[in-house]
Amino acid sequence: MRRWTLRILLGAAAVVLLGAGWLGFVWPPPSWWRAHWPARTAFMAMREGQGAAAAGRAYRPVGLDAMTAWLPRAATTAEDDAFYEHHGIDWHALRQALGYRRGDFDWASERDRAELRRAMNRAAERRDRLRGASTITQQLAKNLYLSSSRNPLRKIKEAAIAYRLEWALSKQRILELYLNVAELGTNLWGVEAASRRYFGRSALAISMEQAALLMGTLPHPLTSNPSHRPGRARWRAQLIVRRLRGEDVMMPVEPDEDEIVPPAPILDSLPPLPAPDSLPLPRDTLPRDTLPRDTLRTDSLPR
Repeated sequence: MRRWTLRILLGAAAVVLLGAGWLGFVWPPPSWWRAHWPARTAFMAMREGQGAAAAGRAYRPVGLDAMTAWLPRAATTAEDDAFYEHHGIDWHALRQALGYRRGDFDWASERDRAELRRAMNRAAERRDRLRGASTITQQLAKNLYLSSSRNPLRKIKEAAIAYRLEWALSKQRILELYLNVAELGTNLWGVEAASRRYFGRSALAISMEQAALLMGTLPHPLTSNPSHRPGRARWRAQLIVRRLRGEDVMMPVEPDEDEIVPPAPILDSLPPLPAPDSLPLPRDTLPRDTLPRDTLRTDSLPR
């Protein structure tokens, strides 16, 4: 009996180790990116599979010293407030996104387990909420190695790769890579190519507002960017600018529509007024010169 128990335990351990190895295995290894730029990321390859032409890809990687300082600041402000504090995963943001309201988790607590089950059910129903909890490192892992799939296994693999990236690279290098491979429009990758297309200048020469607009494009780069239905991107950019200026504002839930439409007027349009001489006079109306003069007030007559 003990022999079978030992075999089961060893088999389970082997499965766990193989699973961890599969989750963490990527090529090239994260350490490769210390001194190399990606020629093509997994996300670029995915877009090509969806019809994007490789020949038309706009991608010009540059270092942080070739970008305005507003870009990394806008990126962390918009996407990852705790970037310099976490190690790949922001557990506090993830707990908030899941709606887990209790403090430290205790597996022995029935209340904690029940709250965790409720949080996981909410996450299954609204997977889009988890995007707000994705760190810059997780987004880089997705761009370099994975796809846009919301499959739970893909999210686990993303987390494992994020830990490896944090272990292999400095925070500055992670941010530098992220700003160069982020999708910012149709077949448009990285802040240098996006700055030149949208603003006609390099990433070093754009303003704070323009940097905020690029980062405001990140959640929906294909459906709302500076040149295509920019309403949502501009809405986010305004919030990013306010935070960059020191205002204590939160990034609220985004509108469902890509375009921010102003309220409709009460009357869409008024019909044109007819010419005065085209209106018929009432039947009991007499011409002015037929009225007796003594019926008029003298003080009302023109002088």
